[in-house]
Amino acid sequence: MAGWFTEDSTDEDFRLLGTRCSGCRTVFFPREDRFCRNPGCSGGELAEVPLSKRGTVWSFTDGRYRPPPPYVSDPDVPWEPCTLIAVELAAERMVVLGQAAPGVGVADLEVGTRVEAVPGVLLGAPGSGGPRTTWNWRPVPAPRPAAPEGGTA
Repeated sequence: MAGWFTEDSTDEDFRLLGTRCSGCRTVFFPREDRFCRNPGCSGGELAEVPLSKRGTVWSFTDGRYRPPPPYVSDPDVPWEPCTLIAVELAAERMVVLGQAAPGVGVADLEVGTRVEAVPGVLLGAPGSGGPRTTWNWRPVPAPRPAAPEGGTA
């Protein structure tokens, strides 16, 4: 997944990376480095762009079974259910899929929930090089209410 997100960054600066065509301004994720995939575009230069850090939940589901190949997982390790989230990035006019951050389940989500991209870990099968960095989605903490005038919250 090299080049799909900022490497060695903190939660605050972590961003997914896409590319934008200079001709039609279409943004792609995963990135595209060879040609514009927009069939209505005659082509343009492709430049790397950081995608929006935050988006809204478009859909989500509970992954209760081990996916079949070509998904890579260690058959000797018990399957851990995970929550999968489709997130709409409004500025880019796209939906990006990914796993929820550890501890975030379907009970914590609803369509329209604000979420943000954070670094995550994807466990691999034996011989695959071990865990790999990836991205997860986690709910954005609600803003704290302002303290009333002359008092504390």
